[in-house]
Amino acid sequence: MPSPPEGAVLSRSPGDEPGARIAVVIPAYRVKAQLADVIAGVGPECSAIYVVDDACPEGSAAAAEAASDRRVRVLRHEANRGVGAATLTGYRAALADGHDVVVKLDGDGQMDPSLVPELVRPILEGRADYVKGNRFYDLEGLRAMPPLRLVGNALLSFVTKLSTGYWDLFDPTNGMTAIDAGVARMLPFEKLSERYFFESDVLFRLGTLRAVVRDVPMPARYGEEHSGLEPLRVVPEFLGKHLRNTAKRLFYGYFLRNFSVASLELVLGPILIAFGTTVGTIGWSRSYTEGEFASSGTVMVAALPILIGLQLLLAFLGYDIQNVPRDPLRNRLARPRGDAPPEPDRSASG
Repeated sequence: MPSPPEGAVLSRSPGDEPGARIAVVIPAYRVKAQLADVIAGVGPECSAIYVVDDACPEGSAAAAEAASDRRVRVLRHEANRGVGAATLTGYRAALADGHDVVVKLDGDGQMDPSLVPELVRPILEGRADYVKGNRFYDLEGLRAMPPLRLVGNALLSFVTKLSTGYWDLFDPTNGMTAIDAGVARMLPFEKLSERYFFESDVLFRLGTLRAVVRDVPMPARYGEEHSGLEPLRVVPEFLGKHLRNTAKRLFYGYFLRNFSVASLELVLGPILIAFGTTVGTIGWSRSYTEGEFASSGTVMVAALPILIGLQLLLAFLGYDIQNVPRDPLRNRLARPRGDAPPEPDRSASG
């Protein structure tokens, strides 16, 4: 495919940021067969393509270097560090080079690069800080998704809603994303997960920043490639990390930064439920032992706190769902160029 001119930008509509430079980051590990097609599919709206070879045994870097596209820059990890670490290496390079929006595409060919203009448009129009693909919009297209992956994504989506606070999002592990450069600089790169939990961890961190995140429909495409995600191994890890992030989010949002009626509902609800359950269990045990029915007063002492506690938790949940960020951070940020988060000691060469 012919190379675009230097400094190519996305064709924009009124209200878009003028002269926005878009970069694409492609983590590469065991994707040598698909990588050339992915690079060839990146349109002229993107001015740079950063391919990060995560110590790929197939030599994905060689496939990237063989592409006749002058936008391609290959970065290498000396040891395999995971898809998250590879993405962050690409982010650092793109931010240091002064790009305004950074897109992440997986190198396995499951994502259509022609969708990049639609992916970045909400950011350029000032409607979002971070945009991700969602394969669940097209119900017919979901037939192509393996059943186990379909069920797993649905369950993971619900858990991610709870741990991030983005109740209006779905398909959290989707690897096709775009982020505003100014917002990317606010992320604590050194704290982000470097492996498969990366996308979910980014959403959690964006939630703590009150960044606006939007979904963009995309088709589900599956070929002969195999996912490196092993469900039996990662489920306990993912569950533990989601529980950790949920606790952090609730503490940060409802006690450290703010204290409101919702904070009281979150505290009193579980206490009342625990109290009612304890009283009910003791009363039931005593009645069973003595062979007598519990009095109506005993039943009410147990049932009423449980009912009130459930109502308080439902009220909190309703508030939390309505508390999804609506005002994009990017509209309030200065736009410095060429400033990227520091690289950790395990630097990549390129």
